[in-house]
Amino acid sequence: MVGTEETRLVVLRGNSASGKSSVAAGLRERFGRGLALVGQDNLRRIVLRERDRPGAANIGLTARYALDAGYHVVVEGILYADHYGDMLARLRADHRGQTHGYYLDVPFEETLARHATKPIADDVDETRLRDWYRPRDLLPGGVETVIGADSVLQETIDRIMLDTGLARLPALDR
Repeated sequence: MVGTEETRLVVLRGNSASGKSSVAAGLRERFGRGLALVGQDNLRRIVLRERDRPGAANIGLTARYALDAGYHVVVEGILYADHYGDMLARLRADHRGQTHGYYLDVPFEETLARHATKPIADDVDETRLRDWYRPRDLLPGGVETVIGADSVLQETIDRIMLDTGLARLPALDR
């Protein structure tokens, strides 16, 4: 078992440029101290320099540790269902507190438009984005709430804060 009955685990998944990092940052800003961001890109590429492969240690390792330390945790990343589904299912099953999953569903054309505004736009072209893109790559069992591209950033943050109960919890003094 991991975490406590009071800890919240929020999993944000979706394709590249779907808004995951922006939503995660907004949740952290709104909540304050005591909410850990476990970002797939940062852990996999920077901290561990690990390839994206099934069974990799990058997300579960850090999320479990933060939950056990009493942090609420937001896990965010593309997190393909076939690569991360089993690990996320185990994390969900082991978490003592509430777990909420969200899939940000953005059509490929919108992904292209959003990607064009990112700092890596010159390094990652349309072909690579198309290779990465998986439409509605949902986890099995209906464990994710699908949020469409029509939900603006602040609306998505508000919804998740309310759904998860984070809006009613005090920030931790850490």
